[in-house]
Amino acid sequence: MNSRPEVQQTHQEAYADAVRLLNALSQPILALDSAGHIRDVNNAAEHFFDMGRAMLQRSRLDDIMPFGSPVLDLVEEAIAAQAPISGYKLDISTPRTGLGRLVDAFVSPLPESDGGVVLLLQERSIAEKMDRQMIHRGAARSVTALGAMLAHEIKNPLSGIRGAAQLLESSVGDEDRALTQLICEETDRIVKLVDRMESFSDERPVQRESLNIHAVLDHVKRLALAGFARHIRFREVYDPSLPHVLASRDQLIQVFLNLVKNAAEAIGNEGFDGEIILSTAYRPGVRLRISGSVEPVGLPLEICIRDNGPGVPTDIAGNLFDPFVTTKSSGSGLGLALVAKVIGEHGGIIEFESHPRLTTFRVLMPLDSPRLARLSAPA
Repeated sequence: MNSRPEVQQTHQEAYADAVRLLNALSQPILALDSAGHIRDVNNAAEHFFDMGRAMLQRSRLDDIMPFGSPVLDLVEEAIAAQAPISGYKLDISTPRTGLGRLVDAFVSPLPESDGGVVLLLQERSIAEKMDRQMIHRGAARSVTALGAMLAHEIKNPLSGIRGAAQLLESSVGDEDRALTQLICEETDRIVKLVDRMESFSDERPVQRESLNIHAVLDHVKRLALAGFARHIRFREVYDPSLPHVLASRDQLIQVFLNLVKNAAEAIGNEGFDGEIILSTAYRPGVRLRISGSVEPVGLPLEICIRDNGPGVPTDIAGNLFDPFVTTKSSGSGLGLALVAKVIGEHGGIIEFESHPRLTTFRVLMPLDSPRLARLSAPA
């Protein structure tokens, strides 16, 4: 008489242990029935698809996957054969999951489920993002050398050209004076460009301090609202328990002000419903091996700048952080290259996802760590 409740309790405890185990995994896992309905998910799947468990359980797999996704074919084959099937480097990009999202998919029969299967997704983009970070840093080093050369070889002759134009201005007529003024204006513009290039060649050690990233973001927001983004609505989605970051306050302000300014310019002056979202979160699981470090360094601090502008053109998306790549007719294309350099020197990485009405620039940074400051400092 007493054995049945004990058995039931044992089953409940085993189920609870299984749920805890699945929720501890960082890979999305979905349990599907033979018709493709989602029966259960782990916490990572909720985050991956940006949907709660209850909403996912009311959906079919083809509701959350792009039309014709190879993942759907894998699941159908696994259900039909009741055998494990795997697929690699599969594109599951959607407006919800973001562009350029590649996964490895593993489908296995689910015992005692009347033909159901379990689907595990392993995102590939993290490793590929790490590779791109190395490319970004290599490009920044190239610009460092170029900036030093330009500062030395170009600024001195430009100063002489501007001085000669000013002398001519006092001895020519009104028509020719417009030309001398044009020479001065263009010379000043080139000097400003060289000054921005020169900032790449500054290899002096950076003074860092323990910072509350929210205080930095709030300062950036105030600057933006007082000037270029006064017509845009800001929204903050902050994790108040986020640990501090060891960084240069001035450089972080420069980085995030640049990203916010880009977001505001993407929205444009006519964007009556323009919105920029500043968000922070703690995301364990991303690790990066940096120069001077034997073990990979964790990058759990996530700071995102989102805007509802038209998005980044696909033809430049793959090279957006390279020097001289820009979507602006009057831009120099150095802002994001400098952002990538500064974040890299702080031991972090920056990536973006973009499609119409939702572009996200995501910065991942390490915790406050004096040891990391020594490792990521310029040699």
